[in-house]
Amino acid sequence: MRLGDAEVLPFEFGDFGDTIRTYLTELKKLSADQRAEIEERNREIEEGVYQATADPRKKSVPQTKEALPPYLNFAPLENAVDALSRSVDVYEKALTAAGDHAPASVNANLILTERVLTNNAGLPDREWFRHLVYAPGLYTGYGVKTIPGVREAIEQKHWDEANTQMVRAAKALDDEARLLTEAAALLAAAPK
Repeated sequence: MRLGDAEVLPFEFGDFGDTIRTYLTELKKLSADQRAEIEERNREIEEGVYQATADPRKKSVPQTKEALPPYLNFAPLENAVDALSRSVDVYEKALTAAGDHAPASVNANLILTERVLTNNAGLPDREWFRHLVYAPGLYTGYGVKTIPGVREAIEQKHWDEANTQMVRAAKALDDEARLLTEAAALLAAAPK
């Protein structure tokens, strides 16, 4: 009912901006945790922990050290999240200021806000999932993954792919921010 009666689509973006920032924080923590885990395991191998605790009656494969992962470039995603937060604030202020005089022409931008979060190339190893913010996990069945291209690349230790996916997700969020800024400009230009 609310959607059908509204002049301007009643979409709220404030929580979305905060949620995306939370996802970014989770990705940074995941990357740092992976690095710390590999460093600790390599240290244990150097100190002979695995050899000391191995059962001499059972055959085992000696543990090998793993290369430390590179530091990922989160800058594109951080910049996109900041731009999204700023545009959400601008849009919400413009919508409040427009009040009952908000033009329906804003709806064309609002309709596209979900569409720009998709990419026709899809996600790595499953092109049929095109949403760059939410998708079922590759190895978790229907369990949701947030910013799946980046998250799964980090989990699978595909560092170059993680950086590539970060740029793709950042572009989608930048496009979202652009649409909201344009919608805010339409609201501000509306006659009162």
